[in-house]
Amino acid sequence: MNNRMLDSWLAEAGSSLSAEAVRRLIDGVAAAPPDHRPDDWMRLVAAEPGRALRDCLAAMRRAALEARDDGLGAGPVPPERLERLRAELKRRNLHGFIVPHADPQQSENLPRYAERLMWLTGFSGSAGIAVVLADRCALFIDGRYTLQADEQVDNEMFERRHVTDDPPVGWVAAHLDGGRLGFDPWLHTAAGVEKFRTACGEADGELVACDGNPIDAVWMGQPAAPLAPVVAHEMRFTGDSAASKRARIAEILRQSGDAACLLSAPDSIAWLLNIRGGDVPNSPLALGFAVLYDDARVDLFMDAIKLDKDLGAWLGDQVAVRAPGDLGPVLDGLAANGRRLRADAAGAASWIFERVAAAGGDIHRGPDPCALPKACKSDAELDGARAAHVRDGAALTRFLHWFDGRAHDGGLTEIDAADHLQSLRAENELFRGLSFRTIAGSGAHGAIVHYGVSEATNRRLEPGELFLLDSGGQYLDGTTDVTRTLAVGQPSADMRRHFTAVLKGHIALGSAIFPTGTSGHQLDCLARSPLWRLGADYDHGTGHGVGSYLGVHEGPQGISKRPNEIALRPGMIVSNEPGYYAAGAYGIRIENLVCVIEAPGGMLAFETLTRAPIDRRLIDASQMTVDEIAWLDDYHAAVRDSLTPLLEAETAAWLAAATKPING
Repeated sequence: MNNRMLDSWLAEAGSSLSAEAVRRLIDGVAAAPPDHRPDDWMRLVAAEPGRALRDCLAAMRRAALEARDDGLGAGPVPPERLERLRAELKRRNLHGFIVPHADPQQSENLPRYAERLMWLTGFSGSAGIAVVLADRCALFIDGRYTLQADEQVDNEMFERRHVTDDPPVGWVAAHLDGGRLGFDPWLHTAAGVEKFRTACGEADGELVACDGNPIDAVWMGQPAAPLAPVVAHEMRFTGDSAASKRARIAEILRQSGDAACLLSAPDSIAWLLNIRGGDVPNSPLALGFAVLYDDARVDLFMDAIKLDKDLGAWLGDQVAVRAPGDLGPVLDGLAANGRRLRADAAGAASWIFERVAAAGGDIHRGPDPCALPKACKSDAELDGARAAHVRDGAALTRFLHWFDGRAHDGGLTEIDAADHLQSLRAENELFRGLSFRTIAGSGAHGAIVHYGVSEATNRRLEPGELFLLDSGGQYLDGTTDVTRTLAVGQPSADMRRHFTAVLKGHIALGSAIFPTGTSGHQLDCLARSPLWRLGADYDHGTGHGVGSYLGVHEGPQGISKRPNEIALRPGMIVSNEPGYYAAGAYGIRIENLVCVIEAPGGMLAFETLTRAPIDRRLIDASQMTVDEIAWLDDYHAAVRDSLTPLLEAETAAWLAAATKPING
C-alpha cells in the first residue's frame, strides 16, 4: 500500500495520523497480544474508518504478523544465540550478563519484545533468571518449572539451579572470579541490584550498568514495543472515580512527607486512573510510567498514539500525558527543586534510583502507595467479582458436562479441551480474554505445575488418568481463576487418597476464621496439614491476590510458606489452591477464589467466590470429617442454586447429579 493512497483514506476518515504514523502503529499492534476483539485497535486511527481504510488496515496488520520472525518459541534454542551474546559482551569488555524475566515495569506477563530470557534459553515460564559468564551459564527457576525446564532448556548450555535453594547471587559470588558483570538497569529493581553488587564484591568483581541491553544488539527480528488501545474503565465497574483515588493516594504522600511518587506497576496506574489497556498477555494493562504529585496531579508517561480518542476527557485536566522520554527530565526537575520522590525499591527499576541520585535528588524507598488500596476491593468491584464468577462458573459447568461425555474414550486432546472452554467463556458479552494461558495437563503433564500445552506436547486424554485444568477469564467486572482436577475413567485408590487430602486442606483454609491482623503466611499450614500427614507437600504458594479486571496475580497479600507480613483485610481477593504432584504420573490441584469478609466477634473469614463442581468421583468420603462433608455439600448446593438458572435443561440435570450430597 503506497503512502499517497493511505493518506487519502486517512483524510476521508478525519484521521490526524499520517501514513508513516499508521505504519508505526501497526508495528506496535502486531507486537501486542491478540485481542478478543481484533479490530478494536482501528479506532486509534479514526473514530469511524471507512470500508476501504478498514480493509487496508486489516491487510497491513496481517502482513506484519506474517512477516514476524522473532525467534520466540518454547524449546531448546540454537547455540548460536549464546555465542552471539558472548561476542557482544566481549566487545563491551564484560565478563558476564544477567538476563531476568522482566521488562521496565517488572511485569509478570511480558510483551514480546521483552522476552529476552525465552529468546536466549527457550524457557517460557513466567519467572526465572539466567546468568551468562564467559565459560558457563546457569538458569535459576523455582519448583513450579522443574519439569517444564527439562523439556525446554538445553542442559549442555545452561546448568539449572533452584532460585531459592541456590540463588543467583550466591552463584555469581562463587563463579564471577574478578570479572565485570553487566546488567540492564531498566530490568532490575534497586533492591535486586544491591544484592548482585554485594555478590560481585565477594567475587572481587564489579557490577556494571549497561547502556542498552546487549541482547537487543544481537536479537535479529526483535519485536517493536506493543501499542494496544488504552481505554476508560467505567465507574459502574470501579465504584470509585479516578479523582477520588488520586486525592486519597496524594494524602498518603503528604502524610509521609513525599512531594511525588513514581508509579511503575501497570496495574497501579490502571487502578489509579481507571484505565485499561492490552500491551501484555492476559492482563488489561497499558505499559508506561506515572508520577503522582502530592496535590493529586499526575504526569502519565505513555505513547500518546495508543490512547483512545476520548481518553483525554476521561483523564481530566489534572492528568498530563507526556512522551515516555520525558520521564528522565521530570525526575531531574524534582531533584533540582529539592522535592522528595517516593519509589518502591522492590518494584521500580534501578534506573529510576540511579537517575535521581545522579541529579542529586532525595528519594524515599517506600512501598507502592496504590498496592494496598487496590487490593481492598470496593463494593462495586466485589459485586462485579461475584457476578463474573457466576457467569464464569456457568461456562465452566457447560464445559464439564461436555467433557464428561467425551473424555473417557480417548477422543479428546489437551488442546481440544482448552479451546472448547475458551469458546464457552467467549460467549459472554463482558468477556475480554483469558486471565492466563490455560493449563490443561493430562496424565504426567498435570504434574508440571505451570504446564503450557503446544502442538508438540499435545496428548490425548486416556482412561485411568487425571486431567488438571487451571483456567480463568478476564471480564469487565472481574477476573477469575479456577482449577479443577478431573477423573478420566476410573481413578486409582492412590489418586483418590491424595485428592481427598488436597480437598481437606482446601476446606480447612476456605472455612478458616481468624483475627484481624492475621497474614496469609500464618494460615498457609492449614492447607498443607492433610498432605503433611501423608508425607507430602507442594512447592508453590497456596494463594495469591487477584485483581479486579486487572492481573490474575496481585499483591501485596498472599498465602504461602514464604514470610509475608501483610495482614489480610476485608475486600481482598485471594486464591485457595493446595495441590499434589506425582512426577511422571499425575497432578492434583483444587482452586477457588475467596474474598476476605468480616465475621462475628470482630473476626475475619473467607467468602468463596468460585462456582464450579468438584469431581465427586475422586473423593474418598471415609477420609473426611462430618464438618468437611457438610462444607462440601453446602458449597455444592450454592453452586447448584446460583448456576442452574443460567443453564440449559440437560446441563442443569448433569449439574444436579454432580453436586448431590456426598452421602446422598
